[in-house]
Amino acid sequence: EIDMINFSGPNFKEVDNRLMSLQLIKNDMTDAVMFGPDGNNLLPAAVLYKKNILALRGSFRPVTKVNLDMFEKSYDIFIRDKGVDQNNTIVIFEITLSNLKASGEIDEQDFMDRAELLCSLGHSVMISKFQEYYKLVEYFNNYTKNRIGLTMGVNNLVDIFDEKYYRHLSGGILEAFGKLFFKDLQVYLYPMKNPDTGQIMTSNNVKVHPRMKELYKFFKYNGKVMDIIDYEPDVMHIFSRDVLKKLMNNEDGWEEMLPEGIAEIIKQKQLFTRKTEDQEAE
Repeated sequence: EIDMINFSGPNFKEVDNRLMSLQLIKNDMTDAVMFGPDGNNLLPAAVLYKKNILALRGSFRPVTKVNLDMFEKSYDIFIRDKGVDQNNTIVIFEITLSNLKASGEIDEQDFMDRAELLCSLGHSVMISKFQEYYKLVEYFNNYTKNRIGLTMGVNNLVDIFDEKYYRHLSGGILEAFGKLFFKDLQVYLYPMKNPDTGQIMTSNNVKVHPRMKELYKFFKYNGKVMDIIDYEPDVMHIFSRDVLKKLMNNEDGWEEMLPEGIAEIIKQKQLFTRKTEDQEAE
């Protein structure tokens, strides 16, 4: 296993180390890679060791105001936990390898565009092979015994309680949940507005499969799922896919859906709109 790779020096000035990280995970040389805001690769074992970890999973295609609201509000709750030392805490914006495979194959330019924006906001990024959340938590637990928090939306929480993701485990969903909610793991739940009824969906009224209701109640009433209540209602409607559609169709209105400065970077560097050599050849 190769956990990290970095090229430096005058002969490698054209090499982007984030792309080199992607090659490691694409070629099954490691399960997860990380890079910092400066674009340099990080050794996960060193960065995560004995840290409190708050992770936010998403496509970040592109990163939006709602992504930042999820991060900021969950971070405020996380660091108020009496067991969390803010100075020993790392925040990770995580993208799964499967999420990068939007059209079957990984689009390296698309990956670089996402990375460019997250780095510009000053965040550490992880690319992982862990499609299921419990595998991500298991990975974190290899390096730390401190607090772990996961920030997610209602749809992600509903997916976690879907048995189909755990059929390969001999213990099924119970085995997965034993690994997911190991020790002090906390889920910070960002609400969602029901597009049909306008109702705000939280941990109190989320709809899980009837067979999972009692299991969900167990974790809910044992404090494993905490609602983010001071969210910004004006950004709840924003989804990356809608922003990307507007951007690619040259429609108005996408700029105000993004954090400050992000729209300018997208325009300046033509992110998400440049064609790759393969696309131009078609």
